Formats: sequence, structure tokens, C-alpha cells
Amino acid sequence: MKFVSAPVSSRKSLPGISPTAVRPATCCQIWAFALVSSPNSLKYPMPEDSLWSERDQSARLAELTADTADPAKEIPLRRDVRSLGTLLGRVLVEQEGEAFFEVVERLRRVLIQHRDQPPVGTAPHGFDAGLMAEARDLISTLSVDDAYRITKAFAIYFELTNLAETNHRKRRRRAARLREGRAPLDGSFRGTLFRVRAAGIPLPRVLEALGAIRVTPVFTAHPTEITRHTIRLKRRHIARLLERLDQVPLAQADALDYESQILAEITALWQTDEVRLKKPTVRDEIHMGLDHFPLVLFETIPRLYAELEESIEQVYGAQAEDTKLPQLLSFGSWIGGDRDGNPFVTAECTRAALRMARHLVIDHYIADVTRLVSQLSMSLRRIATSEALAQRVREYETRLGEEHSRWKRITGAELYRHFLDFIAARLRYSRDGHAHQYAYQSAGEFENDLILMRESLYANHGERLVVLLVDPLLRKVRTFGFHLHVLDVRQHARVLSQAVTDMASTVVSPEGESRNPLPAPSAELLATFRAIAELKQTHSPCAIRHFIVSDTQSEEDILNVVRLAGIAGVSVAKTRQDPGLMPVPLFESIASLRASSSVMKRLWDSSEYQPLLDSWGRAQEVMLGYSDSNKDGGMLTSTWELHKAQRDLHAAARAQRVDLRLFHGRGGTVGRGGGPTHAAILAQPPGDFSGEIRITEQGEVLTWKYSDPVLAEWNLEIMIAACLEAVVSENRAPEATAQRWDEAMEIMSQDAYAFYREHIADNPEVVEYFEQSTPVNELEHARIGSRPARRSESRRLEDLRAIPWVFGWMQSRHALPAWFGVGYALDRFLAAGPAESQLLTEMMKGFPLFSSLVRNVEIALAKADMAIARLYAGLVADSAMRDRVYSMLREEFERTRRVLLLITGQKDLLEKNPVLFRSIRLRNPYVDPMSLIQVDLLRRKRTGTSSSQLDYAISTTMNGIAAGLHNTG
Repeated sequence: MKFVSAPVSSRKSLPGISPTAVRPATCCQIWAFALVSSPNSLKYPMPEDSLWSERDQSARLAELTADTADPAKEIPLRRDVRSLGTLLGRVLVEQEGEAFFEVVERLRRVLIQHRDQPPVGTAPHGFDAGLMAEARDLISTLSVDDAYRITKAFAIYFELTNLAETNHRKRRRRAARLREGRAPLDGSFRGTLFRVRAAGIPLPRVLEALGAIRVTPVFTAHPTEITRHTIRLKRRHIARLLERLDQVPLAQADALDYESQILAEITALWQTDEVRLKKPTVRDEIHMGLDHFPLVLFETIPRLYAELEESIEQVYGAQAEDTKLPQLLSFGSWIGGDRDGNPFVTAECTRAALRMARHLVIDHYIADVTRLVSQLSMSLRRIATSEALAQRVREYETRLGEEHSRWKRITGAELYRHFLDFIAARLRYSRDGHAHQYAYQSAGEFENDLILMRESLYANHGERLVVLLVDPLLRKVRTFGFHLHVLDVRQHARVLSQAVTDMASTVVSPEGESRNPLPAPSAELLATFRAIAELKQTHSPCAIRHFIVSDTQSEEDILNVVRLAGIAGVSVAKTRQDPGLMPVPLFESIASLRASSSVMKRLWDSSEYQPLLDSWGRAQEVMLGYSDSNKDGGMLTSTWELHKAQRDLHAAARAQRVDLRLFHGRGGTVGRGGGPTHAAILAQPPGDFSGEIRITEQGEVLTWKYSDPVLAEWNLEIMIAACLEAVVSENRAPEATAQRWDEAMEIMSQDAYAFYREHIADNPEVVEYFEQSTPVNELEHARIGSRPARRSESRRLEDLRAIPWVFGWMQSRHALPAWFGVGYALDRFLAAGPAESQLLTEMMKGFPLFSSLVRNVEIALAKADMAIARLYAGLVADSAMRDRVYSMLREEFERTRRVLLLITGQKDLLEKNPVLFRSIRLRNPYVDPMSLIQVDLLRRKRTGTSSSQLDYAISTTMNGIAAGLHNTG
């Protein structure tokens, strides 16, 4: 789409650009309003119609409800993008003048023409070098401030485009619910249940499977969310306004009102700093993580369960009361508990995280109970209540006193209001723990009061009130308790081992006194364990129940948690009131994944560990690291070794009578082990998945998935639906076929691993190329997280975190972690003969792991751009080394692209995914200017120019490119 402007007569000069460098707008530019007078006297009238106005309201309704196959379904999206572009263009002219707007337009036009060139010769993607040179020449004349402002213009365009696309996803989800008699979406509850029923699986088996499912998204503060909280709030407001513009009928006055509010928000976006001026503190990150609950998730959870109940009723004909859905969801967090490599996460941060979470959820319950007071106004003069409820009210009157119930003073007949006043009072006393005599001792006590009220209502003709008012609150209490989410504590195995060594030479009393002072890291770790012991007493014991051991290599790494916990007075074993503190090993390198089942066998056989395992009902959680294993071994080997580790761990657990639950540390992007969650769940080893899964949700993924109730509900729905399908599915390949597939994957994995290690991980030139050809060293200026990018000052690849590794390659358009080595391995396998080619075709159809891998690599290749990457390579000082590395990368990219097209039977990438293909194709010309500006600014910095203004401008390009690619790291 175009930036579209309503020209104004006032002009501002653009510093650093001569007037001859700016071409006047041509006929290819679309103006929002008709020009009057001559082109030398640009004026426009005030709009009389909204950009979203529609005289034919029935046509608007038809567009909004169009079937999936109807091209009309795309009209609302095009209208949103076009209209938002028009408003942005208006703001650019109003705020910066025509000269600035015309430079933005010139860049946009040149790079669109550049992208539209047909393939010519061997030029990368058929690009016209002349057009690219013209754009680069223009950018080279810009001052830093002008480069910043132009980047900001394109970045805001992507902010608005992303909002339009998100709104369209919500729009299409609403439309899908109207399709009675038509096939529902595959990943939905209805789509899954229809397939399950068609497979002959009865409702009792479905309900049994649902009882085994527990999905736990775990929110982390991994620094891949580059957008400021302030900007996200503005996004939400615009998103709400876009949704209102879908109302039918939509009055002209309302459309103009919503449009003017959007215009005001875009103006505010233009005048707001998009990059943080200071790094967020851990406390800031805790706040940002908690925001998703009051803004979205508290509203989403009851609707999600209601959708599942309705789907079961529609597909199986069962009523809600007959199904009695179990608890399917809980939430976890690392924010305030993850201290691996982050010295700013302290014991006090962990205390603050639990305290803030408790306050948030109990304050929400108080608000809900207060709302119920206004709604449950039934009088004893009109309807009876249960004797149990009346008795509980009398107990509260005696225990708390009537001063806690204002409704008792108004009227004694409205018993529910009287009761709810007492509940609210007890909740207020519970905010800071359960020490106060009037506080609830647990969320279970609060739940019992709600159940008592529910039963009374149900027994006295209040079924509708139960379903609409009480059950949603009960569902939230069962999901969030008083702790909101389980806070995991994480530390590196090396730190734990050193602490054990330090304490062996230091006498430490239970009060914390030591004969010799402990080194700071060990002292802080001991303080953390003491904080855990304290918090389990003052808050819910369930609030902390896992200790993640990063980079686990042996059973000793896991037992070190037990030993340190014992010193600090933490109960590791489960008791009647306390679930204990389970050590959770995190296997995240290729070598540790291969050794994981052997490590766990030895642990489970350990006499030191056996009593603990028995106390947990022989349950054990194990975490698998996706992003670090990818950095260590490449995409294909990481995928295969993770799959084998899951299979081997489950086999070991069965042999030891252990109930194994896997925790998937998936990154948000394909290069960090991310990708479509639904496909990933279904791609787990057949027969091994029990229904329980924990999965990390990181950085920008939190915004994509949980920024809106409709999107959050859909994300959670597809996770639960995939788990249900995986549990009940009996669709397994014959053993001989599965063995052939495994053998093929093993061969390709070995080839990919050797190739990746030789050319990437063990190639010192690649790290040097990476640091010079990407903005990874400027990441600190984006201030996107409290955690350092490296675990140490070492420049080795193994000491670089996976996030900046993927971030740098994505920003520079290489996207290397998501595809390197895959093409080499596939090509070698295919070269063996026609039988191997047929086998890969068979695997694409029947082996979910392989087909999911191929689709994820295809997406990464489509987002990568080796022609733009070549410009970044130009930043490398050593030209000979630069050419060697870039040529090697380019060769593997083209090989991977060629082989993927061959095995998918396509002529172009994403040919079978037209929606994503169109999105990337339309985005590229708008990402390109920001990439060119970033390269130019990086070159200025590398040649000696240095200033805070330059660093800020580079950070803005990072922000814009991340928004444009829908990807950071």
C-alpha cells in the first residue's frame, strides 16, 4: 500500500537534501482528497465522508461475513490498510511538510519498482541495480535526523499494517462462527471434535482425554520484544477503534469520530519516542508481563471454556452440565525468577514478582465480587436461599462483624449481597498473605464460598445467573488461584555447582551467618533459596514449585538444587500443604539432548532422589531447549535431536514408572525453535504425549498472541485442541515405515550437523562476519531487556545467547539459523537416487515432524533476502573474508531454496500459502528502505561517526524492521 497524503500548502525543508534531490509527487501517488487550484497551490477541503464510510450497509455486512473462498473477504482488510496509510500520510505532511513526505514517497516508489522487476540474468531475485543505487544514493545524502524520521514513517506504517492484519484475523474468526453446516477451521475446538468424532471416538473418551490435558503457557522476559509499553497501549486503542469501524450499521458521524480518534493516535505515535531511553528494570519487566492478565486473559479464560462447552454440545449433543469440563489451563512465568545470566534478578525481585502477582489477581477478584454485589440483588422476600448459605452468613457476622457488610445496614433481605460484602472484605485482608485472622488461608477457601453461593442460586431458579455471573469467576479462581501463575526460578548449572563448592568450605547457619563470606554469586543464590522458603510460608506454596537448571549436563547438576535447598530450609519433597520444589533439568545443547535420557535414568535410580520422586507421585518435569540447540547444531539437527530426546526420555520414564511431563523452551521465531504451535504439538513422537505440556511464550510472541482477547482465545484454543487430538489420535505409521523415516532423518541430521559445525559453529570467520555485518552490537541501544546479551565477555559463539544470534541474522535479512544446513542435507539425501526422493515425498505427507520442519524453513527462506544481506556484508572490513563467508551462505541459501521447491512441488516459495506469500511480498518494499537506512547508519558508525543521536536512529531501524518482518529474535 501507499502512504497517502492530503497535501498542505506549508512546506518544510528537509535538512541534508537539496531541493533538486526531491522529485515532486507524480501521478502514481494517490491523494486522499481532490486537489483544487493548480499543483503549485496545493489545498484540500475538510473531509465530509469518512475513509471507512459505506453507503451500502448490506454490502459492508456481506464483506464482513464473506465465506473463506469469497474474494470479498479481503475488501475490509484492503480498506483498513489503505485508510490507515491515508491518515499516516496526512500526519506526515502536517507534522513535517511536503518535502519530507515527497522523499518518503520517492523511496517507496523506487523500491516498489525495484521489487517489481522481472527476473533478469543472474541478478539476485531479478533486482535492478540502478533502482537500488538510486535509493542508496538518496539515503546517503540524509542527515541522521532525516534518516531517523524516514525510518519512523515506515515503522509506523508497519505498526498500522500489523494492526489491520490483526483486526482482519479477528474479523475472520467472527465470520467463521457464522458458518453453520460448513467445515470449521482445522485448529478450532469444533474442527478437532468433528475429526475426532469422524474417527469413531466417543464422547466419554474425549472427556477422559480432556481430563488428562493441562496446558501451561509460561511467560518469559527474554528480550525480543522491542516495542515500548507506551506504543503497545496506543496500538490497543487503535485496534479497538478498527473493531468499532466494523459495526453494521455504521453511521457516518460514528465513522468520522472513530477516524478522528485514530488520526489523533497516529499523531501521538509520530510525536512519541519508539525506543526506550533507559533499559527496563526487572520490576518494569514484571509489570509488562502482568499487563496481559487484566487487559486480556481475565476476560479470555471464561470465554474459552464456554467455546469448548458449546463445541462439545454442537458436535456430540451433550449439555454443559453433562461434560463438567476439568481445568485445562494454568499459567507460569519466569519474569522475576529467571536469574540465568541476569545479575539484576535478585531475591528481592522474586519477592516483588510474587507480591505484585498476588495483588493483581486478588484485586481483580475484588472487582468481580463488587460487580456481583450490584447484580445479585435477589431478595428473601422474593426467593429463598440455601440453609448452608444462610449459615455461612451468620458465621461471618459473628466472626467479622456487621461493619463489613454495608448491605446488611441497608436491608437484611438481600442475603447474597450481604454474603458478597463479607467475601470482598476477606479478599482485601488476603492481599498481602494469609497471616491476618480474617484472610482466606487459600484460594480454595474462596472457591468454597463461591461454590456455596452457586449451589444456592442453582437450587432456587438461578441457573442463568450461575452460568453468566458466577461460573466465569469460579473458572478464573481455579485457573489463577491467589498466585496468578507459578513463578519458576532458573539458574545456570555452573553457578549451582560453584555455590555447592563454596558452601562446602564455609559454615553457614540457618540464619545466614557464615564464618567466611561467600562470593557474591553464591551468596545471592543462597538468598534466593531462603526467599523461596519464606514465600512458600507467606504466599501460596504453589506459587513457586520448579527450579530450572540451565545447561544441565549430569545428574549432579540436578542434585545440587536439592542440596542447596536443604541448606536454606526449603522443602523439596511434596507435603500435604506444599507441592515442594522440583528440580527441572534443562537440556539445551546437542550433546546434552543426546545424553538426557541416560542422565535422567541415573537420577531416578539415585537413593538421594528416590524419596523426592515418590513424594511427587513419581512425577518429573524435564525441559528441552530449542533455541540453544539450534545455535549449537543447526535447524535440522536441533529438530531431530529434540524429537529423539522426547522419545528416549519417555521410554526411560516408562521403564522407571515415572510420570514425565515435558517443558518446551521454544523461542518465538523459527530460528529459535518457534513456529506454529499447533503443528509442533501434533509432531511429537506418537504415543508419548500424555496431555500435559508447558511451553514458553517469549518476547514479541506475547504481544502477537495475547494483545487481544479474541487472539488470545484463539491461541489457547489451538493449543488445547492440538493436545486433545494428540492424546486421542490413533493414527500411527506402520512400524517399518516409521523406521525408514527415522533412518532418513538420522542420515540427514548427521550430514546437516557436520556441515553446520564446519561452516558456522566452528568457523571463526562466521562470528567475525556476524558481528560486523549485523547490528548485534548495537542491540544494547535498543534497550529491550534487563538481561545482558552474553553470559560472559568472551566473543565465542557458545557464550553468545541465542536471542542476539537470531536477532542479528534476522535484522540483516540472512535469517541463517532457520535454514542453514537443511539444503545441504536434503540435497545429499536426494542425490542417492529416486527411491530417496520418493521417501521424502512420503514423509511430507505422513511424517508431521518432517513436514513441519519443511514448512518452517520455507517461511524463513521467504522472509530472508540475500540481496539485502549482501549490502550488510559490505560492512565487513576484511573483503576477502567477507566474500568467502557471504558466498558460502548464498550458495547454501540457493541450494536450500531449490531443494525445498523440489520436495514441495512448488515453483515459488509459499505458493501453497497465498495469504503469507502476499503479506511478505507487500511488506518487502516497505522493509527495504529501513534496511538500506540501517546499513548506511551502521557504516557511518563503523567509520568513526559516533553519537547518541546515531545510536537512537539505528535502534529505530531495528524497531521498524522487526515490525516489518513480524520478527525480532
